[in-house]
Amino acid sequence: MRTGLFLLAGFLLLAASFLLARLFSQTYPASTTWATAAFILLWLLLTGFNLWVGVTKAGYSTREELPILLLLFSVPAAVALVIRWRLGLGRR
Repeated sequence: MRTGLFLLAGFLLLAASFLLARLFSQTYPASTTWATAAFILLWLLLTGFNLWVGVTKAGYSTREELPILLLLFSVPAAVALVIRWRLGLGRR
């Protein structure tokens, strides 16, 4: 359940970053590129923090938490890159 909620939070953060990029795209044409990069960096930090909490507070080993980190990070990050690539956001 926690993994699903964390993925949902990632997709909501992704939607918010692309919404902000769209708002600034008229003034700053590269805003979607920056938003995508900022999302990926922020999402990596958040999933890394989740790994840290799982290891230090919940008592899981790093070996147990690493696949969760990879899943939680890679799915929203891959969706962000695919959206950026397929929709051609930021190209003018």
